[in-house]
Amino acid sequence: MKISPLAYPLHFFNVLFCLAGAIVLFSGFDAASQSMSLGSKPESTKITLSLTKTGELRYNVTRRGKMIIADSPLGLDCNDQNFTAGLSVVHVSPVDVRRENYELKTGHFKTINHAFETKSITVKNKLGARMIIDLLTDNEGVAFRYRFPDQTSTMRVINAERTGFQIEKKAKGWLQPYNKAGKVTPGYEDFYFSVHPGDSINNPRNPSVGWCMPALFQVNEGKSWILLAESGTDGSFPGCHLQADSKGGLYKIAFAEKDEKYTLPLGADNHPTSTLPWAMPWRVIIVGDQAGDILLSSMITDLAPASKLEDTSWIEPGKATWSWWSHPEDHSPEMYNQFTDLAASFGFRYTLFDAGWEKANTEGGIIAKATARGIKPMVWGYSAAYFDAEKRKKRFKELAAMGVKGVKIDFWCSDRQEVMGCFDSLFNDAAKEHLLINLHGTTVPRGWHRTWPNFMTAEAVLGAEHYFYEPRYPDLAAEQNTVLPFTRNVAGPTDYTPFALTIRKYPRLNTAVHELATAMIYTSGIIHFADSKEVFDSLPVPVCQLLKDMPASWDNTESIVAEPGEQLILARQKEGLSYLVGINGTNKAVPVKLNLSKYTKGFSKFKVIVEGEDPLMDFKTETYPITSIWQHTFAPKGSFIIQFVNE
Repeated sequence: MKISPLAYPLHFFNVLFCLAGAIVLFSGFDAASQSMSLGSKPESTKITLSLTKTGELRYNVTRRGKMIIADSPLGLDCNDQNFTAGLSVVHVSPVDVRRENYELKTGHFKTINHAFETKSITVKNKLGARMIIDLLTDNEGVAFRYRFPDQTSTMRVINAERTGFQIEKKAKGWLQPYNKAGKVTPGYEDFYFSVHPGDSINNPRNPSVGWCMPALFQVNEGKSWILLAESGTDGSFPGCHLQADSKGGLYKIAFAEKDEKYTLPLGADNHPTSTLPWAMPWRVIIVGDQAGDILLSSMITDLAPASKLEDTSWIEPGKATWSWWSHPEDHSPEMYNQFTDLAASFGFRYTLFDAGWEKANTEGGIIAKATARGIKPMVWGYSAAYFDAEKRKKRFKELAAMGVKGVKIDFWCSDRQEVMGCFDSLFNDAAKEHLLINLHGTTVPRGWHRTWPNFMTAEAVLGAEHYFYEPRYPDLAAEQNTVLPFTRNVAGPTDYTPFALTIRKYPRLNTAVHELATAMIYTSGIIHFADSKEVFDSLPVPVCQLLKDMPASWDNTESIVAEPGEQLILARQKEGLSYLVGINGTNKAVPVKLNLSKYTKGFSKFKVIVEGEDPLMDFKTETYPITSIWQHTFAPKGSFIIQFVNE
């Protein structure tokens, strides 16, 4: 849908003012001349606000005149004011244009140049207190946020947010349970389950209290796709999820739970709190005709604050070796040095020293040895050590002085407002020392990698480490790999830790090529490869060369086949490199027929990596002269990778 850096043309139009069945005139407001709808063309995506006779705010979303989100509630109940009923409209702003033109260090596209229509609706309650609803729309979807414009030094507390999303009952959804607070939860590490609106949570990995965002639905009799998400969350608001009860298909916003306090003593109140003025996170509804439109959307970063770093030349995406997955109990200097050598042999930029690295560094100087070889070391840290601002700044200075280039900080396990605020300060303090950040045991990103480009990646995914922990994972991993690119990865960079070939506690069923392909399907500022030196040393030469050539960031991406839960085929480009990569999420052999003609310009041949004799461990590489049509049969839980070359 988006091929950067092209901008979209804008079209403006006026529509009738909808009022839940009846037009009402408000004092000082001419309903006949001003619209509470926003949308660029009659056939595109439009959001419409209305008021009931009792002054309750509603909205709906349409696309080409077809309902996408039916009438749904809006409103905030605060400790000092109520904005859920008795509201009246006092002002509707003119339509304005908002343009977002920026570059990302990691994503499907390097450059984004995107224009939106915007409008703001000001309402007041019976006491005269004001609330603004900012609206935004374009071809990719719609978004809205609440804003209090007044200036006060008194804290306002939001007791409840009434925002809901009314999904048609016959829609199909892919939703992830939001796990209740525990030692390692919530961490967004559950399966995405295929559900219908109104379904209850069934058989999650851990006891759950709601549904996560992003949440994917196929609506409009299967003709449209939507993704419910949020953007721009900072220390003024908690991360939000969806309530467990979706009776009638109404999914409602829920705040982080009160008991999410694993790594620091939080206040007793889990409700959002701030002085005024107060602009809240965007509620984002990405809309597409195809699932691939959802996958490629940049709306979440479009709505996040612009980069706060003037100089980003020191921030370099790259690939990393990582010893923990293959040797979780070996924290010796020899093992860490072995993975430094492995990174150097493959031309990787980074190596990650996980838990236990401090002792190895004291005994063997592993950081100095990495830097001497030209490899940038990243190190593991525990979240509790990074909440206190002064201790955090001191620690970052110490790490930077040692030669560390990035920190993987683990076990956050909370969406509380205090934690969101800590992230913002964390990225800022790390940037001052030129340190990269990787969050683990954490919430999903919300556009932060635009605001803080040194935020390279985050876990918040049921990734390859669950070959250790989850008995259902091997059977469901391939399916999940064709769902997560339309959900989790749309929210931001995903540290899936790909290429897990060694058989662990729960034996892998995906083919070896499928595991390799996940490194090119997911976007991550740093790709942490999971397996051992022995596995890398055993690879055939063409696979080794692919690993050396493979970028960690992309200039352009195209969705060719996009069927969540079934198949996914992407075209990826980076400077002079061009690839097609596909994965099969099913247990069936699936025929593939691709027209290569649009990807072959400037190339004389193409290499194809597919399954070898033993699909679980072997690769087969063949080279063909350029042709227009290529046919293949996906192996069950299989994959293919095509690289266009000149030889």
